[in-house]
Amino acid sequence: MKSFFSANRLTRLLIITLLALTTASCGFHLRGNYMLPDGIAKLSLTSFDPYGQMTRMVRYQFKLHGISEVVPAKDVPNLNINSESTGERTLSIYQNNGKAEYDLTLTVNYSVTIPNQGQQTYTTKVTRTFLDNPLTALAKSVEQDELVNVMREQAAQQIMRKLARLTAVFKKIEEDKLDSQLKEILSEEDKQESSDDTGKTTITTLPTNTSETQHSSHNAQ
Repeated sequence: MKSFFSANRLTRLLIITLLALTTASCGFHLRGNYMLPDGIAKLSLTSFDPYGQMTRMVRYQFKLHGISEVVPAKDVPNLNINSESTGERTLSIYQNNGKAEYDLTLTVNYSVTIPNQGQQTYTTKVTRTFLDNPLTALAKSVEQDELVNVMREQAAQQIMRKLARLTAVFKKIEEDKLDSQLKEILSEEDKQESSDDTGKTTITTLPTNTSETQHSSHNAQ
């Protein structure tokens, strides 16, 4: 009786299973207030503005959460800050049509690259309400700059929260790859077994009719 699984097939399935278990066993450690995956314990940081305030805020979050910043390399996860911009939306105006109150929005675009898994691009936004006093123009400018820096800090915290959830994203990508490999292996094995069955020659031996044999022997006598 032929075994349902060939030895070669079992070996390949075992390899795929071990790979899947390795992927599923990614560890997490508490760094700061977030459970960050071990895979991003070391990160390279690149930016459109390497010495800007946004980059400094993200670098501070790295230190706060125990992430080691390393030199960019092909085998090292990377966080790249692509751009930063601010926008305003008027909420109320003075009688002279000057802005009295408006929403100030900070938008940061960034991408995360994990070696052998892929790249994901994200956008984070922070919005705060600002009161404009035309009588204190200089103080208003300083106050707005301080507010933007606070918003940058909050954007950096949001980036850290996104990093804490990245493992689920890339784990799904890896599981899809493993599932595709498994289906491909099973398909190849099925084709091979079908080919082996087609090349076989089946010989069928019909049973001898005992009564007819005895009758012929009696007539001969």
